[in-house]
Amino acid sequence: MSDSVRVVIVDDHRLFRSGVRAELGESVEVVGEAGDVDEAVTVITARRPEVVLLDVHLPGGGGIEVLRRVLPRQSEVRFLALSVSDAAEDVIGVVRGGARGYVTKTISGDELTTAISRVRDGDAVFSPRLAGFVLDAFAATDAPSIDPELDQLTQREREVLRLIARGYAYKEIAKELFISVKTVETHVSSVLRKLQLSNRHELSRWAAARRLV
Repeated sequence: MSDSVRVVIVDDHRLFRSGVRAELGESVEVVGEAGDVDEAVTVITARRPEVVLLDVHLPGGGGIEVLRRVLPRQSEVRFLALSVSDAAEDVIGVVRGGARGYVTKTISGDELTTAISRVRDGDAVFSPRLAGFVLDAFAATDAPSIDPELDQLTQREREVLRLIARGYAYKEIAKELFISVKTVETHVSSVLRKLQLSNRHELSRWAAARRLV
């Protein structure tokens, strides 16, 4: 179909990507898929889609990291977040990062096809309940959840950051969050890079200044 929307699907679950592809109608042409941040940036750059269906929680820094790396170079690409999460901080984070909409994975195939077309045409599209989060956040300019630096971090990175700020050792954090020490180290490295800090002492001061402890 000549008027079909060129779409890239970004989600770390291959089975889910296959399901989305099967649900989309003929008005959508899936031109690529990706399962993590680096792969997403590569595929989007190469395939130049009109709309990217973007999961919020991705290996390599999350959907926000994809937005940060793609939009400065390809500002014409529209992003529609498609996530299982309906947490206000996730919604606000990706919208501040440049996404044009946010829908949850309970959406039907027909509704998703319509949402993709609307985003391609310049509309902002949100699942009904999520629209309220965005309106409330941008109406309250002093809302504590709106912090461009904090919005860069995934939910797990924030959990690690809070425990670092409370003085937990890496082994203690691993036990608390039921993850490996190596995974803790990976999260800490990611947080340091995103916030442009040098060590855990600077992280602790940064978190304390924002009352995250």
